[in-house]
Amino acid sequence: MDGTLFPQISDFQNLYLAFKKAKTGKPYTPNIACFEACLEQQLFQLQQELVSRSYQPGQYRAFLIYEPKIRLISAAPFRDRVVHHAICNVIEPIFESSFIQDTYANRREKGTHKGIKRCRDFLRQYRFVLKADIRKYFPSLDLHILKKLISDKISCADTLDLIYKIIDNSNPQEFVPDYFAGDNLFSVLERRRGLPMGNLTSQFFANLYLSPLDHFVTDTLRLRYVRYVDDFIVFANDKKTLANARHLIEGFLAQQLRLRLHPDKTHITPCEKGITFLGQRVFRTHQKLKNENIRRFRKRIRRRIKAFKAGRLHPDKLEQQLNAWLGHAKQADTFRLRKKILHQLFFEEHINIAETPDGVWKVLERPRMPKKP
Repeated sequence: MDGTLFPQISDFQNLYLAFKKAKTGKPYTPNIACFEACLEQQLFQLQQELVSRSYQPGQYRAFLIYEPKIRLISAAPFRDRVVHHAICNVIEPIFESSFIQDTYANRREKGTHKGIKRCRDFLRQYRFVLKADIRKYFPSLDLHILKKLISDKISCADTLDLIYKIIDNSNPQEFVPDYFAGDNLFSVLERRRGLPMGNLTSQFFANLYLSPLDHFVTDTLRLRYVRYVDDFIVFANDKKTLANARHLIEGFLAQQLRLRLHPDKTHITPCEKGITFLGQRVFRTHQKLKNENIRRFRKRIRRRIKAFKAGRLHPDKLEQQLNAWLGHAKQADTFRLRKKILHQLFFEEHINIAETPDGVWKVLERPRMPKKP
């Protein structure tokens, strides 16, 4: 690519589109409200900083989440998230052509539900499946390798400088002391690793980072394969083929990407027994939600209902979480389960809810929320 990418990124209309994307689906925080109150001024300021090359990312706000496992989440300031969207608006089409069909994370017209459907298609066609994911994936990403993958497709120096600035200014991630062939004692300290979970750019780059693995499995090993971020499955009609594939994949990951498979989450099973993939138990003829997923939702929504009844949670936020989970649950065979959960969690709590013609559940009670001091 030539040097025309950076003017597209810093274009005012692109920044405005990036603002709308960064705001969509997010809680209306004071940072967003402050940015939107002086929107034109904020966008012109960002544009001026980008054009003058004086833009500098702000400090991350880091916090832990504990479900389904402990993870460090890093939230960038809102104005930085606008820049992340502005970058991805321009560079996504460049990389899209290099991705294989069957990688489903952070891509238009893809997503978990289509990934699960593809998994079911392959379960019907093959006898065995290798399920695997990467050990400590986000903290293990080697930033030198990532930059090389990006520069292989982008030659615009200003765009690369901006992307590298975002990568280099990320906050420190969990230390992963993995050594690989050719390393010395200090390699784990000399090679910076890790991307912050929570950034749009991190999600995009995490998908890009495993693109060489996608092509190795599908083009070199010539096996059927589905991937969502670092969670992937490989299909064949005999165990020996998949055992050999696992060995070759382990070697490829170590030599080319400095990554390791998770030993406890990598195994071969018969397709007829089904497989856990993207939060569901997927079988040849149907799919079910994991019990753990249902328990987490019940626990989480009960807390939200309690806050709603106490006047601490706006009904819009209660609806958002309810419909997000129901949208995921609808992809499995859960009609009776959803009916039971709605009855137990809402009707027994005397909260009036109703489904609209387009399938969205609304809270009919709109209590007056306490005014902020």
